[in-house]
Amino acid sequence: MTPDGTATPPVVVVTGAGSGRERLLLYGCAALVVAAVLAPLARAGYVLRYDMVFVPQQPLRWDLLAPGDAPPRAVPLDALVGLAGLAAPGWLLQRIALAAVLAGAALGAARLVPAGRTGTRLVAALAYAWTPFLAERLLLGQWGLLLGYAALPWLVRAALDVRRHRPAAGARLILAAACASVTPTGGIIALATAVAMLAGSARDRIRTPALLAAVAALNAPWLLAAAGTSAAARSDPAGVAAFAARSENWGGTLAALAGTGGIWNAQAVPATRAAPLVPVLTLGLLAAAAFGCGRLRRRWPAGAATRLAVLAGGGVLVAAAGTLPGGAGALRVAVVHLPGAGLLRDGQKFLIPYALGLALCVALGAERLADRLSARVSAGSGRLVLLGFALLPVAAMPDLAWGAGGRLQPVAYPADWDAVARAVAAAPGPVVALPMSAYRAFAWNDRAVVLDPAPRYLASPVLTDDRLRVGPAVIAGESRAAARVRARIAAGRPAADGRVRWVLVERAAGPAVPPTALAGLEEVHRGPALALYRNPRYRADDPAGPARRWPQAGHLLAALVVAGAAGWRLRNGPATGPSEKEDAP
Repeated sequence: MTPDGTATPPVVVVTGAGSGRERLLLYGCAALVVAAVLAPLARAGYVLRYDMVFVPQQPLRWDLLAPGDAPPRAVPLDALVGLAGLAAPGWLLQRIALAAVLAGAALGAARLVPAGRTGTRLVAALAYAWTPFLAERLLLGQWGLLLGYAALPWLVRAALDVRRHRPAAGARLILAAACASVTPTGGIIALATAVAMLAGSARDRIRTPALLAAVAALNAPWLLAAAGTSAAARSDPAGVAAFAARSENWGGTLAALAGTGGIWNAQAVPATRAAPLVPVLTLGLLAAAAFGCGRLRRRWPAGAATRLAVLAGGGVLVAAAGTLPGGAGALRVAVVHLPGAGLLRDGQKFLIPYALGLALCVALGAERLADRLSARVSAGSGRLVLLGFALLPVAAMPDLAWGAGGRLQPVAYPADWDAVARAVAAAPGPVVALPMSAYRAFAWNDRAVVLDPAPRYLASPVLTDDRLRVGPAVIAGESRAAARVRARIAAGRPAADGRVRWVLVERAAGPAVPPTALAGLEEVHRGPALALYRNPRYRADDPAGPARRWPQAGHLLAALVVAGAAGWRLRNGPATGPSEKEDAP
């Protein structure tokens, strides 16, 4: 018997959509979430906001596969977008990617609920697909990280199936990890999740290490690209304070993190997160989760819920490190002395496992409360409880709907961009984009801040400033080439030396470019948005050679792992047997 006097439920390892009606409801819920959030994208154009930059056809350039003078923050994501762009235009890829994030998160969380009612699964779907974390990262344009967010429940489900020796479970685990590993942070979270959920299986002494090795290999593209870059491997310690989690209301930073919020950029926070009742709501969700965590422990295999809890707790600790006593100091030491530790500066990204655990436990807590009311009052009262919990995330944060309150609106690139792209494609060579700033605020994009589109729009490598301005702070970049350009401009010399073929001036996108920076250049295009200059002193210098081999090997290794997993999955077909495999009660 359970503490609440009901019969002990069976231990359930994995779940699926039970009946056809349940599947229809779950898919309908996912479709409604997609429609509610992405409704403005029914219009033509591109949503350009912070790190979310899509272009008509992103080129598949070497420097996007392995940046030679910058950290591989978008490896292998840019390469994948370039490959996909061979089959579909950028506007369509953007909509597919964002729809996949929302639908994948909702369906993945719903199907991970162990032996729940349909209503319980709907609670989990909305509790995971309508979170402050998803809203804030969407407003920051980090759709690649959100692919990892959507993939995590599928990865956990596959890991539970691996422990039960279900057909093709290992292949599903690798494919889910591959979706998460399109960014370095997602790859780290996927590997940590696989280790946490698979470690300690005495019956899998061969298969488990092989699966973990395969998941680790999915990180090879960015790891080997980082090893081959000339960019500084250590980061500016000022970024620790700039990217630390922040409070969103009177509840403070820890309350914001407990509600899966707390992102460092105030411009990426839905307005409703500042409401005075938000901390109270967060406390209520934590209480519901505590009410449901025992049910999760009993229904999952022995220790599985505990491993997820440890993983979630580690994520919360990383997220809060920049605000805890001594944590900020330790992070500053780490980013200065440990290569790659800069990934930990924006620690709030690592809340993903916590968000999943919270959604599952809240759903089961709602189910437990509904069971009590159904037994003591009526079955209808239990259904009302589940309906209320399902709608609670939407009611608490309605401004995620309609493109995050209208902030995700498609726009069209000015014709200047195509004209410049044609000129550069006709005579390929390195491009310097001015003014020196990583982000732009174009009038034609309603002054929304966006990462400079030039590196993804043009067919040649584009050098932009990699420093970041966070409020009054300027976080130093890692690119030595960008530092040389800044030094030349500051000294009153031309921006282009003999290694630069083109200088692109993005007009009205920042401070005026000094005339000395354009001295000796030939203007080849001038339009309302852009001006393009040719450098007659350009000397072709191809750095291709052995330095490219290791990054190439990283991409090839990851591709072989994914191809092998896909073949394994196809050969075994869909998992056989019942959708809910039960042990003895």
